[in-house]
Amino acid sequence: MNISDFLKKNFLHFNAASLIDAADGWVKLLDQNGKMFITLAGAMSTAELGITLAEMIREGKVSAICCTGANLEEDVFNLVAHDHYKRIPEYRTLTKEDEQKLYDQGMNRVTDTCIPEDEAIRRIEKHILDLWQTAEKEGKRYFPHEYFYQLFESGILEQYFQIDVKNSWLYAAYEKNLPIFVPGWEDSTTANIFVSHIITKDLARFDTVKSGTEYMANLASWYLKTSKDHPIGFFQIGGGIAGDFPICVVPMIRQDLGKNCPLWSYFCQISNSSTSYGSYSGAPPSEKITWGKIAVSTPSYMIESDATIIAPLIFQYVLENSKESIVSKTNEEPTCPSSTS
Repeated sequence: MNISDFLKKNFLHFNAASLIDAADGWVKLLDQNGKMFITLAGAMSTAELGITLAEMIREGKVSAICCTGANLEEDVFNLVAHDHYKRIPEYRTLTKEDEQKLYDQGMNRVTDTCIPEDEAIRRIEKHILDLWQTAEKEGKRYFPHEYFYQLFESGILEQYFQIDVKNSWLYAAYEKNLPIFVPGWEDSTTANIFVSHIITKDLARFDTVKSGTEYMANLASWYLKTSKDHPIGFFQIGGGIAGDFPICVVPMIRQDLGKNCPLWSYFCQISNSSTSYGSYSGAPPSEKITWGKIAVSTPSYMIESDATIIAPLIFQYVLENSKESIVSKTNEEPTCPSSTS
């Protein structure tokens, strides 16, 4: 039994049923020549979501991504330093003294996973600094994700790869030249490194890295062009700036820019936040109607659960059920069994 058949048989009620509904909605959108826009909040890259997300990108099930600066860089950290990561299954019982010991070991903890400072963060610092300095000397400016694309293009990081590159969602995005939008990049380790080199005068200009407002203009251009021929869906993992920033491009275009464009044609959010707290992460889809982001008729889903569990299941379901994937598998050449003596 494949994953989607298992889910259809067992996921029949409550959040489990919402998962099936949302996955079927995604498949339907793709079958209607639609495009899916994904947002990544939280620590999805450190949770190794790339294992399934990278395949979704390669198979054309994802057309653009908006993520935090942390998710952008942490996929690369995992790619170049995976063998040095340390898992702490008993993280709930750590004392303050235990946490200090991890710090003294150069370990930065994200829930049950410690990112190694020297092997991950410092390993890429020199190489990305070289790109910043080159851009500055040439009077050029790039978006944060474009510098990571340049790192991959140079091949300089390949000597450090410690996982199969097919499990890196950012590398898959680079291969597809996928549009990526990173609002609030300033809130990331790489951005902190950038600022430190400004202060030490290794760099002279802040605008060598393009800003979040420029990302919005770039997103508006992408949305207007893409929505002419395709309905666009919005799949939101978590909340925060990764979700709120891109979904606002529609009311910005319609209300502030004064141009007509379609609303988002599908909406799904995986969240574990409570609506009553007033958080964006917990806001139900219906609230977005009042902001001119989705319509009453927009297929909308809310899955209140752990995204590290739910997202890979939905991704695999979509891979197994979209028409293009099924046709591709049907047309595969049969494999001849090897002979044995």
